[in-house]
Amino acid sequence: MISVAVVDDQEMVRMGFSLILDAEADIRVIGQAADGVDAIDLVKREQPDVVLLDIRMPRLDGLAALPRLTPYSQVIMVTTFDDDDYVDAALAGGASGFLLKDAGADLLLAGVRAAANGDALISPSLTLDLLKRRTAASQPETAHVNRLSERETEIAKLVAVGRTNQEICAELFISLGTVKTHLGSIQTRLDARNRVEIAARMWESGVMNSKG
Repeated sequence: MISVAVVDDQEMVRMGFSLILDAEADIRVIGQAADGVDAIDLVKREQPDVVLLDIRMPRLDGLAALPRLTPYSQVIMVTTFDDDDYVDAALAGGASGFLLKDAGADLLLAGVRAAANGDALISPSLTLDLLKRRTAASQPETAHVNRLSERETEIAKLVAVGRTNQEICAELFISLGTVKTHLGSIQTRLDARNRVEIAARMWESGVMNSKG
């Protein structure tokens, strides 16, 4: 059972998300909060597997609350604002995923399940623009990437284009346990907190634009 906290200043949004999530046999909403202050109290107390966190809220917004939530839960930022600065700040703060509120129920459920399984999901409409922009905005930094073994590089590249653990297993004909072991090593070598940061490191290094 995946436990979820829903944080949004609009009651209708909280109720709508909760109805969608609670209708699933493997997901349970354990609490709601209307701002970042209440969210911190809720998450510290209940320690849900996943937090759906709005960005713009009164008292304390989602970006300010984010680093105080990530020690306890996987956090997916959910917003109506398709803004580059918001996405960058959310990723820098340790978010495990980023979804637009109008992404639909299927993507919401997929994001929650991905985060709970140690994967990460960004709305497809944001992913390529985000990663290509990060590549263009940065000088190639290959020192960390050069530490990866050939297999680790292969897996990290698949993470960078959005493959889940199960998809990596199928593509490389390796076990789930092997994938997770490699991902742990990749995170350490790349100094990345989660899969989103693995993807960012790979794109920023320039290796995703190279042939072969």
